[in-house]
Amino acid sequence: MSFFAHESAYIDEGCRIGEGTRIWHFSHVMTGATIGARCNIGQNVVISPDVVIGDNVKIQNNVSIYTGVILEDDVFCGPSMVFTNVVNPRSHVVRKHEFQRTLVRRGATLGANCTIVCGRTIGSYAFVGAGTVVTADAPDFALILGNPGRVRGWVCACGVKLSSEPTVVEQLTCPSCGKRYAGRPPQTLTLVEGT
Repeated sequence: MSFFAHESAYIDEGCRIGEGTRIWHFSHVMTGATIGARCNIGQNVVISPDVVIGDNVKIQNNVSIYTGVILEDDVFCGPSMVFTNVVNPRSHVVRKHEFQRTLVRRGATLGANCTIVCGRTIGSYAFVGAGTVVTADAPDFALILGNPGRVRGWVCACGVKLSSEPTVVEQLTCPSCGKRYAGRPPQTLTLVEGT
């Protein structure tokens, strides 16, 4: 095996798990799931069928990743954060044919106890704060806070806050790493200098 799974974890046949990935206590990876290399899957995590997880993804304890969710490389899922996959669930109505796709783009952070309502896209390097409820798409590099979640500023790819003004700034420089960004917030922000 090129990955590590704790003896209490369940790994169903028919999943793909990349080299160097670690899967911890009481977690369950279901048939058809794909997990990239160098991921860390915390305790009590469920990864449902057909979920796609990129490389170097960190999933903290008590997260369920349901069918329809795609996590690109370098995504961070904080403890007990929540994904959904049906807009109007009912116990007595089967809606598996209505599962919606949720895409979390490269480098995004989903804070502890946040909720991502299905059918949304979280942009590259967006930062969703703890406890936030995301009901709309999140732009690249956006800082999303509140219930419902709204753009409350911008965050560098390194994770440092760039601005508290979501609508005024057209050019920003990270005070920590020096990367420069340009755009027309609140719709777009693009890295223009730095790697």
